[in-house]
Formats: sequence, C-alpha cells, structure tokens
Amino acid sequence: MTPALHHAPAGGDLLALLGRTPLARITTDLPCPHPGFWAKLEGLGTGGMKARAAVSMLLGARERGELRPGAPVVESTSGTLGIGLAFAGQALGHPIVLVCDTELEPSMRRLLRTYGVRLELVDRPAAEGGWQAARLARLREMLALLPDAYWPDQYNNPDNTTGYASLAAELTTQLDHLDILVCSVGTGGHSAGLIRPLREHWPELRLIGVDATGSTIFGQPARPRLMRGLGSSIHPRNVAYDAFEEVHWVGPAEAATTCRALAKGSFISGGWSTGAVALVAAWAARVHPGAVVATVFPDGPHRYLGTVYDDDFAAAHGLDLTTAATRPVQIAHPRATEATGWVRCTAVTDPLSSGSPILESTS
Repeated sequence: MTPALHHAPAGGDLLALLGRTPLARITTDLPCPHPGFWAKLEGLGTGGMKARAAVSMLLGARERGELRPGAPVVESTSGTLGIGLAFAGQALGHPIVLVCDTELEPSMRRLLRTYGVRLELVDRPAAEGGWQAARLARLREMLALLPDAYWPDQYNNPDNTTGYASLAAELTTQLDHLDILVCSVGTGGHSAGLIRPLREHWPELRLIGVDATGSTIFGQPARPRLMRGLGSSIHPRNVAYDAFEEVHWVGPAEAATTCRALAKGSFISGGWSTGAVALVAAWAARVHPGAVVATVFPDGPHRYLGTVYDDDFAAAHGLDLTTAATRPVQIAHPRATEATGWVRCTAVTDPLSSGSPILESTS
C-alpha cells in the first residue's frame, strides 16, 4: 500500500528569506595565535547553508519536469540538508521524506518533524558503505513505494553546486579581495559551487578542502565516522577535485576543541564542519601571512550541545581534547598512510580515476 503524503501548502514568500548571511572576522587562537580570517555565517540564514542547494535542486527539477507540482521529495541526509529541504519544501509546496539513521540526534529528529518532515530511520549501517549505504538502500525502497516522488541525489546533482552561486555573489560584495578559500567537503556542492564564480572574480584564488578522518572522498579508506556533516563513505561526483590545491583531514578531537575555543573566544561557533574549517583557516592565515583567508561556517552550535560541547559524550567516545593536534602532519599522497588527528596533503586526485592503489579498508 502506498503511504499517504499530504500536499504541503505553498509558501513562496519564504524564498525572500534565503541567504544574505553576515561575514565575521575570527581572531581567536585556534589553537595558536593567527592574523585572523573571515567566516561566512550560514548558520544564521533561514534553513541554513544547504537551503540554497535544496531550493536550487527542487527548482531545477521542476523546470525539467522531473518534479511535479505537490509531488513528494525523498532524500538521504545526516541532518543539515534535511533542514534545507524542509525549508524548500514549504517554500515550493512539496512534502519532504528524509531517510536518516538512528545516529541522528533526537533534537534534530524533533526539529525536522516539527517542520513537517516525514522521517524514515535505518537502524544499522551496511557492511560496505556504512550508514550512508544503508540510508540509500532504504531510499530506493521509498521511491518504489512513492512512484511520483523525486530524489534530488545531492551527491551527484549539479543543481546542488549551482545553488551556491548566490553565496559566491555575496562574498564578492562583502570582501574586497580573497586569496584562500577553505571549504569542508561532504557532497562537494558548496566548494564546487563557490570556487568557479569566485575564481572568475579572483583568478589566483586558492582552494583548500577539509575532509573528515575516515572519509573516502579524497582516497582514504572508509571508516566509521563520529563526525557528521563532512566526509563521505562514497565518492560524490560533485567534488571538483581539480579545483583544490590541498586537502586536510581533521579528526573529531581537533574539530571539537576548535568549536569550544570559538564559542569561548568569538561567541560564534558551530558543529563538526565549523570546527574543522576554522582550524584549517586559522592555520592558513598563520602560514600565509598577509593573505586574505575566508571560510564558511555551515551551521550554529545548537544541534551539537549533546555531542561537540558535551564532556560526557567526549569521554564515552574516547575523545581526549587535551591531546588534539595543534598542527597538521604532512603526507606525500592521499594513499601514503591512513590519516588520524590532523593530516595535510598537497597532492589531490580523484580516487576513482587515479592509477594509484587505494588503501584497503578493514571496516
């Protein structure tokens, strides 16, 4: 029997609230003194950073006739895109079905349901591909039950990247110059969506990618990951590998320590992705004196009060924040050794097209 989904009332006026987020100067020691960098505070935007991508993907599908008026939208997410889709669904009149997993924080489950989202939760990771693969398997089951549903496929949908053109435009009006852009990488959407238009404005702009330890995006083996919001157990095709000058892998202790330092020193903070990019942006500002460095803080701290900012959570997961790395370890190639803590590499290749052998995963 096909599950019933009710048509969400259109709320087109909501689209006027999209974007226009502030830019903040961050000078807090992270963990060492640095000249400062700029942070685009996407967590203060309605629907968060991924509302831009969500609206872009749904509008693109409607223009192509792939998404019919009032039809449901089904997507897999670890949470952040879910908020963006909840916003886009209300704004454009589409019910939203999200396939998540039981690692999703209870507060996020309540929030998404409050926004009218229907949640489908998987309760165990797949033997290969972990939670991400398990969510995608359930998603395909839901598509079979909802024949009119549209799947945005955020990992491979070019409309994901297109959605960040507005963010790039805002940065060009807020900054006179930019030398280095630091971006977290999950689906690859916002890094690819920003770098192309920004390099048209600043041709010499350097792009630094920030991944999670245990993520396979840049050629490391897939491992179970504590951090959510960046990293992947699959290879998203939206990642613009040729656009990156270097990549950093950051571990959960390093990200959490940075988030807490941000909160205490700048008031502005966020979750795992925010901590990871802030750590690397501060490093970039320190090792490239005189360079203008900017990054994007995807969300705020509220979702992470029971994880990133919780001492009991850190202890339960073996995170010793006092031993977090304060500078990156340099490796010659993404497959040279398995990244733990904080690791940097200036050789960036697409692991699906590279001839070098990928480190074997034992997970």
